[in-house]
Amino acid sequence: MTSKLLKRMPAIIYGTAWKKERTTDLVMVAVREGFRGIDTACQPKHYREDLVGVALRNLFDEGIVNRDDMWIQTKFTPLDGQDISQPLPYDPKASLDEQIRQSLDKSIRNLGVDYLDSVILHSPLPTKEETLLAYRTLEELADQGKVRTLGISNIYDPTLLQWLINEARIKVGVVQNRWYEGNGWDWPIVDMCLANDIRYQSFWTLTGSPTLIAHRRIYKIRRKYVCTPEQAIYKLAQAWGITPLCGATSLGHIQEAINSTEIHHIKADIPKAIELQQMMRRP
Repeated sequence: MTSKLLKRMPAIIYGTAWKKERTTDLVMVAVREGFRGIDTACQPKHYREDLVGVALRNLFDEGIVNRDDMWIQTKFTPLDGQDISQPLPYDPKASLDEQIRQSLDKSIRNLGVDYLDSVILHSPLPTKEETLLAYRTLEELADQGKVRTLGISNIYDPTLLQWLINEARIKVGVVQNRWYEGNGWDWPIVDMCLANDIRYQSFWTLTGSPTLIAHRRIYKIRRKYVCTPEQAIYKLAQAWGITPLCGATSLGHIQEAINSTEIHHIKADIPKAIELQQMMRRP
């Protein structure tokens, strides 16, 4: 079931972190310009999930999109990732599994939907036992029809990811990680995802790789295919089986990102793409 659902995931997703009071307006602009995937989190410290919900309700009411057009994705953030000075989405004294249930119910209310396309653990928990308990709780919520695809974020240890893949009853469908020069573009995890039919979602795709944006091979690709360096990177990521997140806050950059999906001649097997990936994989 998850494989069929993953085919619905858009080629690029709009990320809503750090948008604060601008969240509603920016989500509406992104969707009007063509984005059909929205990533958020039940983490008031960095996200206004409630304002994502306002945007979605406005878009549905205006007939711009309907629920089935959209990939709506959120996250459960453990207590150590929350700002305890702000209202929390769950009772901090509750058990871990109950915190997850409360967080997901809060997300569904915030977003104004009956189900979520994807729910991601914002990070592994401190122990394998806690991580597995959290994942088992998400599996139960999937059984109840509240969520359709499960995933995990900020997991950079291939051994830990392989362990979770082996333990999961409902397959891991999404891994969302930093994909940037600081971690060598995370190729061991990307490769594991490709081998296991898991969709790898990237963040810091542009901001974390200034040398890649300025690389001579990117320059040659963008000249040949008449696009910006940023579009070339987005499209190469897509060609390599990666779904990038875009957190742009200007109309021009939002349009630039969504239009990258229409650059059909940049493919994984073109010589410059092969050469570039070989360079990116060097230790």
